[in-house]
Amino acid sequence: MIGAFRDRTEAGRILASQLDRYANRHDVIVLGLPRGGVPVAFEIAYALKAPLDICLVRKLGAPNNPELAMGAIGSRGDIAINEGVMKSLQVSDEAFQSVLEREHHELHRRDRRYRGSRPPVDLRDRTVILVDDGAATGATLMAAIATLRHQHPTQIVVAIPVAAPTICEKLRQQADRLVCPLRPKIFDFLGMWYEDFSPTQDEEVCRLLDLAEQRQLAQT
Repeated sequence: MIGAFRDRTEAGRILASQLDRYANRHDVIVLGLPRGGVPVAFEIAYALKAPLDICLVRKLGAPNNPELAMGAIGSRGDIAINEGVMKSLQVSDEAFQSVLEREHHELHRRDRRYRGSRPPVDLRDRTVILVDDGAATGATLMAAIATLRHQHPTQIVVAIPVAAPTICEKLRQQADRLVCPLRPKIFDFLGMWYEDFSPTQDEEVCRLLDLAEQRQLAQT
């Protein structure tokens, strides 16, 4: 079942069809994880007629293999550690701190780039639908959930197109609800489940956020 989704747009529409209970509700907000989660979240927000925002979290890539997550850091400084990766690679404290500092700077750069003059949305007493384009290790989403909990939402719903069953179980334990239509036992890597897994650029993230804001203003 390689290439199960045509692209992130199709994945978002499939997820939206499984989230219809949250449509037309004033307490719901959709948060996309930049960059790749934003196109998926955009389709969900559009279908549910809900506002769209971002949840900034950065993967902490292993020193010699940046694509392999040894953890993640959230915008409030919350850190999720992948103990298995850390142990197997024997990452030193110095190497970990170097990656952490670099990603912390990138987190703030993206906040300025994506938000511009927009203030962060108040999530207290709201139902948050947290969206990414999939989960390989779950570290980024785990850090995002930890960050969101500090903002006291009523409920956190994690919506992802694809993840391995073991990762789904970890996420289910941390989130209030998990929606994940594709759970392959052999995962390998995220891009194999998309026909088009082209990198999402900063410009695309900003464009989708602007478009979602315009739609919300037109509906009020």
